[in-house]
Amino acid sequence: MRQGKRVSTQSKKNTVLRYGLSIIALLIIAFVLRNIAVGWAPPRDQYPVQGISVDASHGQITWHVAGATGVDFAYVRATNGAEERDPVFATNIKGAGDAGIRYGAVHEYSLCRLASDQATMFVTTVPREENILPPAVRLAYDNGCKDRPGRALVLSELNTFLNQIEGHSGKPAVIIVSKEFEEDYNISSGISRTFWLEGNFFPPDYATKPWVMWRASDMRRVSGIDGPVNWNVVRP
Repeated sequence: MRQGKRVSTQSKKNTVLRYGLSIIALLIIAFVLRNIAVGWAPPRDQYPVQGISVDASHGQITWHVAGATGVDFAYVRATNGAEERDPVFATNIKGAGDAGIRYGAVHEYSLCRLASDQATMFVTTVPREENILPPAVRLAYDNGCKDRPGRALVLSELNTFLNQIEGHSGKPAVIIVSKEFEEDYNISSGISRTFWLEGNFFPPDYATKPWVMWRASDMRRVSGIDGPVNWNVVRP
């Protein structure tokens, strides 16, 4: 009887030990994968031009340090909807320019606000400069906006917005569209613009048009910037 209890106790200890070792192994694997992910970028021989998109959440960016790590261009959030200006937009584009990094402005489009109001916010925030990159508008669902208008209205409003900001910038805009937004509204079939798609590590194919820009990672860490950034590449 005692022998049986000793065997049972030892068996339980072995099970606990195996479980503990499995947990440690999983933690080690997760740590290694995280380190790979935060340093990963598509190969330069395939995508020679690579850059970042940032906003106020990244704090004070040391732009000359970021530029030295291979940042060729930067898209900086300028506006969100019809009320919000990114508080460090002007600081960021000046810093990028001083570091010799080409920069452009991003608008976060809202389904809950009129296109004309959003366009006014953008054109009164973003300077009209000859060397600035084409404006970018991001279409993605926002937890703060529950409106889901029909496709025809979305396309009509979006065209209004694009016409106004393009009249200001003098350049055709780039459209960043999330997979979920594209699946619901098929924006790439309704708007004739350059598209910027999103997908970690693997080139995305969810639009009806081939992408010209790809957000390849939203986990990459870059010297001179707090926290992970969106790392983007341009199709050659």
